[in-house]
Formats: sequence, C-alpha cells, structure tokens
Amino acid sequence: MTTRQTLRVATYLLGVVLAAATTVPAEAASLPLVHPRAETSALYDDEAGGNANADDPAIWRNAAAPGRSLVIATAKEGGLRVYDLDAHEVQSIPAPAGPGEDDAPGRFNNVDLVQGMRLSGGRADLAVVSDRGNDRLRIYRIDRDRPGGPLTDVTDPAARPVFSADQSEINDQRTAYGLATWTDKATGRSYALVSRRNETRLALLELTAGPGGTVGYRTVRTLDLPSSFRLPDGTSWSPCGEPDERPQVEGMVVDPADGTLYAGQEDVGIWRLRADLTGRPELVDKVREYGVPGTYDEETEECTPGADPGYGGEHLTADVEGLTLLTESDGDGYLLASSQGDNTFAAYDRETDEDNEYEAGFRIGAASATLDGSEVCDGAAVLNAPLGSRYPDGLLVVQDGQETPADGDRESTGFKFVDLGDVRDVIDD
Repeated sequence: MTTRQTLRVATYLLGVVLAAATTVPAEAASLPLVHPRAETSALYDDEAGGNANADDPAIWRNAAAPGRSLVIATAKEGGLRVYDLDAHEVQSIPAPAGPGEDDAPGRFNNVDLVQGMRLSGGRADLAVVSDRGNDRLRIYRIDRDRPGGPLTDVTDPAARPVFSADQSEINDQRTAYGLATWTDKATGRSYALVSRRNETRLALLELTAGPGGTVGYRTVRTLDLPSSFRLPDGTSWSPCGEPDERPQVEGMVVDPADGTLYAGQEDVGIWRLRADLTGRPELVDKVREYGVPGTYDEETEECTPGADPGYGGEHLTADVEGLTLLTESDGDGYLLASSQGDNTFAAYDRETDEDNEYEAGFRIGAASATLDGSEVCDGAAVLNAPLGSRYPDGLLVVQDGQETPADGDRESTGFKFVDLGDVRDVIDD
C-alpha cells in the first residue's frame, strides 16, 4: 500500500480500536515471537534512495546448489532487487520509465515465480512482476550464473496494458497491483492472476512463449469480488475509503496441488476461489474491522469509525497482506497471512476439507539491537525446502515496512530472513 494509504488506514484502525475498546494489542503481544536471521540493506523511498520501497519477495531455489538460491523482491519505483541467502544484494534492476515525461513511471509491486516454462530456446524459470506504474507484467528469466544476471528481461515488447484502455487510464493508476502465478497441472499452461488497484477486479492472464525466448500474456477472464456486504442485521456495509475507491486485493497465492487461489481483500478478509476464476468465492476469514461503519473526511483524507457491531474476525487486523503457502508433500501445510494492522502473522490449515481452519499466530521481533523485527508487513514468501547450511529447514522472507535505519530519521523499508524451522516450532506446537 502507499504511504498515504498507510497513514489513512492506520488512523482509521486506531479509531476502531479506541471506539470498540478491543484488546487487540494485548492479543498480539501474547503471540509467540520468532526472530530473523538476516536482513537486507535498507531501501529509502526518497530521491536520494531512488524512490525505492520494499514490498513483495519471492524465493527461487537453485536445485543444483540450494545454498546458492536467491530472493527476488520488488522495490516499487526502485524496480527489483535480487539477494543471496546472506541477504546481500547481487543485482538491482530499475523499473522502466513511462512512455512520456508526464506519464507515470514504472512501479514494481508484486513478484512471483514460474518453474520450467517452455520457451522457444528451452525451459526456463521466470520471475513475473506486476508493473503498477505502466499497467503491465514484466517477465525475467532466471539464470543464476549468467554474467550480468541472474535476471534477464524477456518481456514481449508488444505486451499490452493489463486493465487500462490507454495511457490516460494508466496515469490514473487503477492498474496491475497484486500478483500470483499458477501452472495448471492438467494442461501445463502457466498463468498470472493479477488484481487491480483501487478496484475489486481480478484478471487471469495466460503466459505465452514468444519469438527469441520472450514471454507475453493474454487475458483469459476477469472476476469482480464484492465491494459491499450484507451483514447479519440486514444492513449493507462497505469498508470506508475515498468515494471512488473500492476495497482492493493485493496479497494472493495459489495452491499448486489443486489450483485454489487465496486472495486477500485488504479491508475485508481472505477469499478462497478457483484459480481459473470460475465458481463462487468463499470468505475464509474476516478482518476484525469487518462491518465497522466509517465516515470519510475529504479534507483530512481519513475515516472516522463508528461503533463496532461485532461481525469481524478474531485473527486479522486490516490490512490483510502477504499471503504465502507453506506446502508439505503429504498435502498438509499452512496458508500464512500478514495481519498488517497489528504486526502479526496468522497460520491457517492448508487443507480445504478442514475449511482452512485457523491454527496459530506469531510475531517477528528484534533479534538484537541492530537486527529488528517486521512491522507493517506487506509481502511475504515461504519455501519449505532445504537451502544449504544457512537454512536447512527452509526460509520465510517478510517485508518490514518500518525498518530502523542506521543513519537517522529517513523512512526506510527492507526484508527480513527468518529460519522456517523457528516458525514451524511455533505453529506446529
């Protein structure tokens, strides 16, 4: 989410907490704590820092040498960053400029991976990125030891905007936002599911191999999630926001075993639906603020909450962000979600026949005076596979929206690397 949105929502959530006299802070504080093992260098969202703002990570496993795996992460206008398992930067890729001087610049929002897609030159692993600034997908081939790599841009030059009809619409920035990839086991075809900023729309895009090893995409279908909801008392409710904004989706992940998509509608909750965008979506869990009325003030760009009618969930404080899937070979595992509003993480049973039951929660806290935890987390990625001696039990990477910089008062963000064994000790208990 943007800094302006973060401030607006934070003010709204504080009002909700005060108005409802909830015990959310105490509940969050009671959750078990895990500590990061490493962190990336701070990114600064200012001119001196290249307008870089950490957002969403993905973990690429090097099958030939797992200890030489990579973390690929978005930095919004700062483009992409690639890190090794020591959280050291190995590559920085700038976001492309807008087509004209007055047009919106590239802004990389979310990233996910495709394994072994067949291209004209053979199979390749890909990093797929939502470029919110240009309303397009950007696709990068992953070659760990390629000189000048490891990522190479293979986006089809003819790639069209995902949602916008023209550059004027792109500049309004109701553009490609959240993203998750999916390979259909039945057909072998690979897709990207993309959400639209400030809208409830999801799009299913098929990734297509082009000439010269390039990759394009085509829209298969779209689906609109609800923007208003019928409450148990018979009234209708919509999350508070600017009059022309609808409750958007960002965090998404697809279960590769059965093609189930989980989509986090930030101020509403977590939806479960088919990744092919057919069938009826089901709401797995709601945020605590679900059903709380609010009045938007155009001067302050803030919402004043009303009384909490008590229809919300118990485990997520808006925004719900950073969905990622901890898979196990026997079909078990967990759906992990960042509860951004109270700096916690929720773990749900992966199995749909268990109705994705809530299992546990945890926080990521400071490991030392110089290695802090994760707050206001946007994106997260987990990999349940050994990654050399550094992470033999797997890895969880989370965005930290309030990095503690070493050089004073500049706002900064980054990514924390957490040993998955430490997380499993908590959620398996």
